[in-house]
Amino acid sequence: MMESLEEIKARIQAAAPGVKIDIVANGSPSQQHSLLIDNEHAVGIAKFLRVDPALRLDFCSNATGVDWLDRTVKKTVKVKKLVEDAEKEVEETQEQFFPGYLEAVYHLYSMTHKHGPVVVRLRTQDRADRAPLPSLTPVWRSAEFQEREIYDLYGIHFEGHPDLRRILMWDEFIDFPMRKDYREPDDYEYEPTPHDDVLLKAKQHYAPRPTQDGAEKLTPS
Repeated sequence: MMESLEEIKARIQAAAPGVKIDIVANGSPSQQHSLLIDNEHAVGIAKFLRVDPALRLDFCSNATGVDWLDRTVKKTVKVKKLVEDAEKEVEETQEQFFPGYLEAVYHLYSMTHKHGPVVVRLRTQDRADRAPLPSLTPVWRSAEFQEREIYDLYGIHFEGHPDLRRILMWDEFIDFPMRKDYREPDDYEYEPTPHDDVLLKAKQHYAPRPTQDGAEKLTPS
């Protein structure tokens, strides 16, 4: 039986003093909690997870990106205030701002022991273009194409990746289509075979021309 995340965290910290690891709870029905590991020691922690005899997490089945926008959280707290010359406890609404960031999330399994997954997260400091994270491809080769996809669609720059370049979009493409604030360009007049909702957007670029009965018909401009 595989160890709990708390036990895995404790053993990593015992093997490598100074590492920073947090357990990120997942409140969904899957209850798939994860380990948030610090970027400075990420590669060393990954190697530990792969070679540790009790874990042998030798297969990365999936790596994906997550975009977290800036957010403000409101919470109600009780504070002591002077009310009519008397100190009373009153409820007050406070706001706390959390800056946005990007994440790379890896699902790890052991083909040797046939257990898993252990979910590992890396987190950027902000949402800047080319926000850096260490590549885990040198530890799990199966992460190579998936880190390229995260780089392509989210803009995370994986330092130490052996071949970091776009994999879905063309080299000259600007922006990152999977970010939550991405806005697709209004260039549907160039769509060669528009259909469904793309056809409706393309028609906005069509110029009207008169037909034989005097009605107007939309044609590409």
